[in-house]
Amino acid sequence: MCTIVPISLTVGANRIVPTVAIPHPLGNPELPAEEEKALRRRLVNKALRALSTEVDGQTVFED
Repeated sequence: MCTIVPISLTVGANRIVPTVAIPHPLGNPELPAEEEKALRRRLVNKALRALSTEVDGQTVFED
């Protein structure tokens, strides 16, 4: 999981899951609590899918 995809590509990460922002990679404190919880759940689920997916080379997991 990363906030700056080009850096992850440069260092050779094979599974890249984009996140929200540098100061708050797994959330957005400006959202209401329930919306932020849903956002965090989506990001974690995306990361779990990335871990369980066979990849051949670098793969960016967008929505």
